[in-house]
Amino acid sequence: MIAHGHQEAVITEVGATLRRYSFGGLDVVDGFGPAEWSHSGRGQVLAPWPNRLGDGRYEWRGVQAQAALDEPSLGNAIHGLVRWVPWRVEAHAQNVVALHCTLRPTPGYPWSVELRVEYRLRRDGLVISSSATGVGDLAAPFGIGFHPYLSAGSERIDMASLRLPATKRLVLDSRSLPTGEVHDVAGTEMDFTEPRGIGPVRLDTAFTGLERDTDGIARARLEDPETSRGVELWADDRFRYLMCFTGDTVQEPERQRRSVAIEPMTCPPDAFRSGRDLIVLEPGETWEGSWGLRPF
Repeated sequence: MIAHGHQEAVITEVGATLRRYSFGGLDVVDGFGPAEWSHSGRGQVLAPWPNRLGDGRYEWRGVQAQAALDEPSLGNAIHGLVRWVPWRVEAHAQNVVALHCTLRPTPGYPWSVELRVEYRLRRDGLVISSSATGVGDLAAPFGIGFHPYLSAGSERIDMASLRLPATKRLVLDSRSLPTGEVHDVAGTEMDFTEPRGIGPVRLDTAFTGLERDTDGIARARLEDPETSRGVELWADDRFRYLMCFTGDTVQEPERQRRSVAIEPMTCPPDAFRSGRDLIVLEPGETWEGSWGLRPF
């Protein structure tokens, strides 16, 4: 656990997962209990690819790989390889914890990468900084994402106000894989560029075309209009996509539409097959990116 003022966060060694984050005793994320495990990706780190990989099969620079299909109903590999493995605590102080994981070559990812994720509580919220370093002799394809379920405190999200700084969405097929089409959201039910109530809208949607402030940061926002309580998710320019999921199909019926997963991602779903916005880690090269949560 880490703490700062009225904030507390719990991060697990399994998957470097954000299990709980609270402000003033109220949950900022819809996480899970100490005797539970992370259903529906709650709080997990998604690497070396975020979201779905069709058939789990891909080829990159002549290297063929086959990942396990851990979403068998749709024939996909999902959310990478590090969310169920132990990470090593590298540093731990009152308000900060850093964890490290080494990805070794496997049939699903035949490269080596060193991963580090740091969770730091500051006066203005929780900052998550991540890095990936290529090791060995070969360049490696890479992508990363994170899977927080944001809570505005209301029992259901239908009345909550949502803002997504995204002007475009990826069209997904029946397996939730991109078709290659990208549509403008303007004038559609998926346009949340201005804050508005979620209502009955169902989202399991990859957004891009992110609008950024002058500091290069994209900011999403979930708020309960009745209490004016909410949370802002921000992401730096290393994260070019936001996956937004309104929780309609989470495994536990009592948790459906109780929170909104807003997932910063460096690349879109199925990027290992499309090659779109993949990070290429040369041996010894390090990628870094940050995002965070600001409760209000």
